[in-house]
Amino acid sequence: MKQYQSTKICPGHNACAGCGELTAVQAAFRGLPEKVIITNATGCIEVTTTSYPESSWGVPWIHSLFENAAALASGVLAALKVKGDTKTRVVAIGGDGATYDIGLGLISGMWERGERILYICFDTEAYSNTGIQASGATPYGAATTTTPSGKVTSGAHTHKKDLLGIALAHGLKYVAQSTAGFPDDITNKVKKALTVDGPSYLQILSPCIPGWKIKNDEAGELGKLAVKTGLYPLLEYINGKLSASSINAKFTPAPVQDYLNKQGRFKNLKTADLEIIKKIAEQNVSKYRL
Repeated sequence: MKQYQSTKICPGHNACAGCGELTAVQAAFRGLPEKVIITNATGCIEVTTTSYPESSWGVPWIHSLFENAAALASGVLAALKVKGDTKTRVVAIGGDGATYDIGLGLISGMWERGERILYICFDTEAYSNTGIQASGATPYGAATTTTPSGKVTSGAHTHKKDLLGIALAHGLKYVAQSTAGFPDDITNKVKKALTVDGPSYLQILSPCIPGWKIKNDEAGELGKLAVKTGLYPLLEYINGKLSASSINAKFTPAPVQDYLNKQGRFKNLKTADLEIIKKIAEQNVSKYRL
């Protein structure tokens, strides 16, 4: 283990081959300082890195429950303050199930208290760890085990929750979005988030091999296509204002079919569904263009 002492997450985890989430995790953690404590919600990251009696973590790491990574982080921060430790940073991480749904209330409380904690959501757009059920992050038209597709329905008929908007409504000084297709962008945004004197939020689209029904070498490509179509742009808000966006004056969106056709979860889309998803991309282009 000595050779990995300076590595925040080490080889040996048992995530799926080509996992977009673990790619995003590695990119995010390259932006973290040496002195850091991680609190981790229940999810794929937790179960694939801590199969008893082994651990892939090279930094202090703690897991408690599905819903309380934010509250746990608040407690860790309070303990550090009692010790007079102002150098160790606290980072809470979770998937979209823990972030968009189960843990949202506790995340809101952490943000309301203005605590200097970075929360990172690794967004697979479903409950990937427990059977690919729909979450608040599941996009329109995506098939999951609780929104199955067939002759009558194509998949989810709900729309993805706007977590960036919720974070901004709490007055966070730094809110950003990225995808596993742009690892350097992830690393740079983590570094920026950690300079903020207060809470910060980073959301990262993390393609899931079994959940999205894609090949194990396609996660990075899908992360890029999500950005190129405008369905999941690279975004950065500083002090509540959009300061950086992949949708700029030179942006020409790729057809959404380039993104959708590679994923088995969208294989039964009807023409009307496709038009709705195209409209979502168009609205994003209008909303986030700089």
